[in-house]
Amino acid sequence: MKLLKTLSLSIIGLVSTGAMAQEFSSDIQIRPRYEYTNGFGTLLTPTTSHTSFVGQRTRINLNYGDEKLKVKVALQNVRTWGNVNTLGNISTDKNGIALYEGWAQYSFTDKWSTKIGRQLISYDNQRIIGGLDWANQGRSFDAALIKYKGAKDQLDLGFALNADSEGKVAPSTPFTTDFKDMQYAWYHTNINKLGVSLLALNLGREYLKAPFDMETNYSQTFGTYANYAGKKVSFDFSFYGQTGKIGTNEVSAWETAANLGYAFSPKFKATIGYEFLSGKDQNSTSTVVKSFNPVFGTNHAFNGFMDYFYVGNHANSVGLQDVSLKLDFPIKKVNLSVAPHLFYAPNKVFSGAVEQDSYLGTEVDVTAVYKASKDITLIAGYSQMFASETMVALKGGTGLKDTTNNWAYLMVNINPQIFSLKK
Repeated sequence: MKLLKTLSLSIIGLVSTGAMAQEFSSDIQIRPRYEYTNGFGTLLTPTTSHTSFVGQRTRINLNYGDEKLKVKVALQNVRTWGNVNTLGNISTDKNGIALYEGWAQYSFTDKWSTKIGRQLISYDNQRIIGGLDWANQGRSFDAALIKYKGAKDQLDLGFALNADSEGKVAPSTPFTTDFKDMQYAWYHTNINKLGVSLLALNLGREYLKAPFDMETNYSQTFGTYANYAGKKVSFDFSFYGQTGKIGTNEVSAWETAANLGYAFSPKFKATIGYEFLSGKDQNSTSTVVKSFNPVFGTNHAFNGFMDYFYVGNHANSVGLQDVSLKLDFPIKKVNLSVAPHLFYAPNKVFSGAVEQDSYLGTEVDVTAVYKASKDITLIAGYSQMFASETMVALKGGTGLKDTTNNWAYLMVNINPQIFSLKK
């Protein structure tokens, strides 16, 4: 609390002595989430069992803005209930406070600006670059952006350079956290109710070419995302390709997806979807990276909420086909959705030397959202995986005949604005 008071008083002083048209605001987020995991992320095995825990995000956002300058500082603590004992204090608490965001944005004109520092970067449906808000820690980047925003067009040019420390000589081991350097361009335009985006991302990763000889090779992700939102019909489409090199391996992968929604009434909407992510046969001896990587996507939002695919797993694998149907309907003050997914492997899966059927399994996700008050939202969910023997061959564990793989959670999001000052 002393840190919060110090920061608040300092920025209030800035507001009271500075130029006109200044604003300072602050909000707090307290977000505990109970989870019951019983085959979450991968199938249970005969030696594993269910568990449950409560994870919590505590975040404070401090925002300052005037006619030219915007500044944001977001501090957070992420913990699992019980991983610090009841006598925990500042010297024994292993979670600590981390900087989630710390950036400044300066506007040169009413259309051109630059933004620099630790920041959340998120575009379109977050398939390639997203904030990963589901994870309590979230995702943010150390980056510099050049931004253009017109009446119908937007352009972001992003640049990032990562290092382990401020060492004055080159390290002897590669930088392996995420990437060494990054450049990207994102362009978006609106044509009536149709939004179209183009993305080109260049990612550099170091590898040890020989002892004391490091090299940086680059892979590229490029493509488009389009979405249309009408009164009854909604539609979105994406297509991305990947090329370049990761280490010494060539990259050749792609993704495409489409979703078509129709609102039958104000209280009932159905959306059918399909996504294809490339991969390669399990018995392939090719060194080419053919498995598409969503890079920095908010992957929990795709391919089922049980995170069997592309959430810290399924890299360099057989790829995925996902056929989905989402039904959205409110019951009184509760917004409900039911979303079954049918998963297929687009490339060959083997059990020993025997090729398996392409069907991986079906997942059903049920979600309920209730807004208890202006600042409090309750979100609950239940998911169940009906895995096939092909899924067992792919991931190990036990399938539908031997056990039930499911997951449930209850999350409370408390997000009040604590004050706002204008001058």
